[in-house]
Amino acid sequence: MENNNNGINCECVNAEKSVNAEKFVNAGNAAKAAKAKHAATAHLKKRPSALLSFTPIALLVIMLVATIRAFGSDSLAGASQVTLIAVSAFCVLIGMGYLNVPWSSFEKAITKNVSSVSSALIILLLIGALGGAWMVSGVVPTLIYYGMHIIHPSVFLASTCLICALVSLMTGSSWTTIATIGIALMGIGRAQGFADGWVAGAIISGAYFGDKISPLSETTTLASGSLGVSLFSHIRYMLLTTVPSITLALIIFAVAGLTIDTTETQEVASFMAALDGRFNITPWLLIVPVATGVLIARKTPPIVTIFLSTLLAVACGLVFQREALAEIDPSMFKAAMMSVYGETTLSTSNQMLTELVSTRGMAGMTDTIWLIICAMCFGGAMTASGMLGSITSLFVRFMKNTASMVASTVCSGLFLNLATADQYISIILTGNMFSNVYAKKGYESRLLSRTTEDAVTVTSPLIPWNTCGMTQATILSVPTLTYLPYCFFNLISPVMSIFIAAIGYKIIKKPVNNPG
Repeated sequence: MENNNNGINCECVNAEKSVNAEKFVNAGNAAKAAKAKHAATAHLKKRPSALLSFTPIALLVIMLVATIRAFGSDSLAGASQVTLIAVSAFCVLIGMGYLNVPWSSFEKAITKNVSSVSSALIILLLIGALGGAWMVSGVVPTLIYYGMHIIHPSVFLASTCLICALVSLMTGSSWTTIATIGIALMGIGRAQGFADGWVAGAIISGAYFGDKISPLSETTTLASGSLGVSLFSHIRYMLLTTVPSITLALIIFAVAGLTIDTTETQEVASFMAALDGRFNITPWLLIVPVATGVLIARKTPPIVTIFLSTLLAVACGLVFQREALAEIDPSMFKAAMMSVYGETTLSTSNQMLTELVSTRGMAGMTDTIWLIICAMCFGGAMTASGMLGSITSLFVRFMKNTASMVASTVCSGLFLNLATADQYISIILTGNMFSNVYAKKGYESRLLSRTTEDAVTVTSPLIPWNTCGMTQATILSVPTLTYLPYCFFNLISPVMSIFIAAIGYKIIKKPVNNPG
């Protein structure tokens, strides 16, 4: 019995030792796991400093300035794209080498950014096709011809701004407005002797005013919907800043139209004679813009609208502009195809008109599309590395009162336009970043949605590497920095937003309940 008991005791001791040893091993594994988890958490929580975060932005600005000085207007043909890719690589290098951000995070952010503008890239290609088809078919020349009869040079700039505002309001699209009626007005302005910057500034000012307050606008819907604000409540509240801004812009354009020396009547007559001699000018061609307007009014998707409008223009070209098509190529089919996708040149008796009617079709948009993709890579790299979040968090610190809060939002939105190069991304990020701050301080969400549009939507065409800036510069054939000083509505709107906030007009602040 005694031996048995000793055996049992030994087994118990051994079992206890085994259990203790297992516990010790498990404890060691748990400690190691905890240590690994802590290291992973520490790496995830590591954020770049503000100074480090500004480094890629500073490098981008320096390289773009050097690129534009070296290449001039040809910088969009590849040099600017290489600059964006190089700065993106620099951002990734900092993120992976210093901030321990895995490559998969960068890859995911860049892919997400590029996919977010995929529909815009398709629209850009179709806008190139539309521009070529509308020009060769005689639609744009017809609009220019009749427009020069109607619009007097003394009121041209103000009329241009108003026309684009009305068209954009009805269509909800600044891009479509500029790509259609904008091109025609650009031709009229050049024929009347106005500088490209003035005409493009009037076109863009009007187009973005209409886009901003149109219930059909994607940016208007996005800014209000992402913050849970009623669409029409958002639009009514925006009128408090947009109406004074467009009024000031119209006054400037009206005064400029009365003071700027325009082309002599004989030169205008020569331009119109060249138009009439090169193209078959007929009211029947107005069917194309009218049909396009009907499609837009019926809320047909933009891609479908632009595609159908292009097809209709090609059909009209085959009927009314057979001589012009024959100059491009003896085969009508081949000439029609070339007007949509490639470069076309038609000889006229007026050198300025010859340059105006030369088109590049879909091929003319490839540099812009390439640039947009590279810009999205830079935006994705900044987001994944955490540098974008680090910079935008700085703006929150300056929110002391209503004016400083709105000013911080405006500065943040403008910065995001610079950093992400896309207005849609900037609208969403600005809303997400400040929504909780506005709510905690008792301000209505519509104040944030209005300020976001004042800061982001209207300033996007003023940035050379932003999707809007690149697009409008390509469509109008006017460099962004050339028309920037004349986009008075776009320049005044952010300032007006801060001014209205400073005087506190129609800004309602709800009492905030502080518990305990």
